[in-house]
Amino acid sequence: MTQPPTMIEADEIIAGYLPGVDILNGCSMTVKQGELIGIIGPNGAGKSTFLKALFGLVPIREGSVTLEGRDITNKRADELVHLGVGFVPQNNNVFPSLTIKENLEMGAYQAHKKFAQQFDRIVDLFPTLGERRSQRAGSLSGGERQMVAMARALMMDPQVLLLDEPSAGLSPVRQDETFVRTREINRTGVTVIMVEQNARRCLQICDRGYVLDQGTSAYTATGQELLRDPKVIELYLGTLGA
Repeated sequence: MTQPPTMIEADEIIAGYLPGVDILNGCSMTVKQGELIGIIGPNGAGKSTFLKALFGLVPIREGSVTLEGRDITNKRADELVHLGVGFVPQNNNVFPSLTIKENLEMGAYQAHKKFAQQFDRIVDLFPTLGERRSQRAGSLSGGERQMVAMARALMMDPQVLLLDEPSAGLSPVRQDETFVRTREINRTGVTVIMVEQNARRCLQICDRGYVLDQGTSAYTATGQELLRDPKVIELYLGTLGA
């Protein structure tokens, strides 16, 4: 069977927020087109930093990132959005004073002429957002805000969607809804890279997983293989959520 092409290639990334202080120490990852990749690991392992480095929010000092073979190392976030990369941060990920529709309009800022078409497509995926389009985002629950944030990132029709802790702080029911939505988004053809603390649930839905530890890629395998790996169970799954 022909292998799908490589969408994202991160090679030996060294990066950090402050000069001389590295959070990532040679982190590598290969993501094929259409995959759902889960990134797990202990607190402080560099998971969110890695995602932000891919999206140009943390400076990469050494190593490289390519998108479909094109070098995108340290490109600005707005350039990456134009190239087809979407990012959903963990915190402060909606404009609370704006309505749901206005939040989605912000997501389509670079292609406002396509807003109506994209809005209809997003409402098919998130029907609740269409029904409540005039409600201010600040009045929504945590799970509903997460839905708006994911929908806004999809307004530019990205090839790749980066999700930083999408289930953090949500109730168990809302967490499960978020994982279901993530898989649905992936099935539309969007490549997804997801950082998660709920390691078990993440590995259950992802095609492949990466375990990060001390700023480097410690293990990688399919989600099911990692769920059964004694070393991963002993070192990570026991402390990373049920």
